[in-house]
Amino acid sequence: MRWFVRGDIDGFFALALDNLVQLLLIDGLCRFVLGFSEELVYGRILPGVALSLVVGNLFYAYQARKLAEATGRDDVCALPYGINTVSLFAHVFLVMLPAKLAAQAAGADDATAADLAWKAGLVACLGSGLIEFAGAFVAEKLRKYTPRAALLSTLSGIALGFISLGFLFRTFAHPLVGLSTLAVILLAFFGGVRFKGGLSGGMIALTLGTALAW
Repeated sequence: MRWFVRGDIDGFFALALDNLVQLLLIDGLCRFVLGFSEELVYGRILPGVALSLVVGNLFYAYQARKLAEATGRDDVCALPYGINTVSLFAHVFLVMLPAKLAAQAAGADDATAADLAWKAGLVACLGSGLIEFAGAFVAEKLRKYTPRAALLSTLSGIALGFISLGFLFRTFAHPLVGLSTLAVILLAFFGGVRFKGGLSGGMIALTLGTALAW
């Protein structure tokens, strides 16, 4: 099995850019919505996220390698591991922010309330992880007997409402940057256009967008 193919370049830039946006989102929500200190955000939260991304992607790569060996295929691609945007918003606005407000209402100072909110988020992450672990034993049966449209409808609705619309508005707010990079993505991934020198569409879009923004 080949360890590296041309498509990995596009995959790398797509996953790296997506996780970069998520890290910036975590930074903004933690500091400006939850009021966390920079020491907590940059000393514990973001390093923990970075470590999970490294470990998660390495484990997914290991799983892909084992699947390739078991099936004798040489075209197995590892799943991308990243931050769940929906869970991020849910943990911030449905767990951590209410916990902070409740602590402040009980008379806690801002620092103590922020610390309690962070700990509440950790407990929520552990709880959701246990639920996902338990669901792994029945997921295949659910997938087998449930129509795919029913499985994906909620996910697609959340993706459109919470993820896509914000970036769509930004695209038209800065049309030179947004539409130019969108054109490159459409040409590369849907139009089948091959750029000179074997350059990946994702790298070109990222470079072009950065240059135009500056």
